[in-house]
Amino acid sequence: MVVESYVVVHNIAKRHNVGTLARSASAFGVSELILVGRRDFNSFGSHGSTSHLRFRHFHSLLDARHFLKERDCDICGVEITDGAMAVNHHPFKKSTAFLLGNEGTGLSAKECEICDFFVYIPQYGGGTASLNVTVAASIVLHHFGVWAGFPERTRDGNKFIVAEKPEKQGKRNYCAETADAIIEERRSRRENASNGFFDESENGNSSSNLLDALFDDVKM
Repeated sequence: MVVESYVVVHNIAKRHNVGTLARSASAFGVSELILVGRRDFNSFGSHGSTSHLRFRHFHSLLDARHFLKERDCDICGVEITDGAMAVNHHPFKKSTAFLLGNEGTGLSAKECEICDFFVYIPQYGGGTASLNVTVAASIVLHHFGVWAGFPERTRDGNKFIVAEKPEKQGKRNYCAETADAIIEERRSRRENASNGFFDESENGNSSSNLLDALFDDVKM
């Protein structure tokens, strides 16, 4: 049985956290980073790791859930909830997609509804109530990689060897191509904007411009 891991990005308020999430996802063998809602993000903090990840976009959590279930994949919410299991106990059974909560409010009710189970990260010091979302993702993804038996990457000196950069994904992977998709894209943007997701930067550049810059050297 081939075991894979995924990261679902939906309600991350701080755009630069998505780039750092991508870096952790690349380091710990994640197969795909799934964007739900708006398809654009800030690659700050990724250190080029976005070139080594596959991205997939869905307009809704239910669409993302349907895709993952077609692949016989569990959806794991990373949240301190009643019934959540300690991640260091490795309560995994098969391929798993990890859904992390918003930095301030945690997982929403809608996000919890699509989860099959929950894990939390035990803490042993009393100085903070929770971890940064990118730190939490790194810990959880590392534990899953250990459980799944992912092979350790070869090292060269005091660093791991980075794979050759694959062919970059084109903008077409993020742009709506049909009339229905365009309508759904605009509806999703309005909904997410009203919730304060992926707010625009102070200099007037939207996060979609940041995504375009990430792939600006791709010949269409």
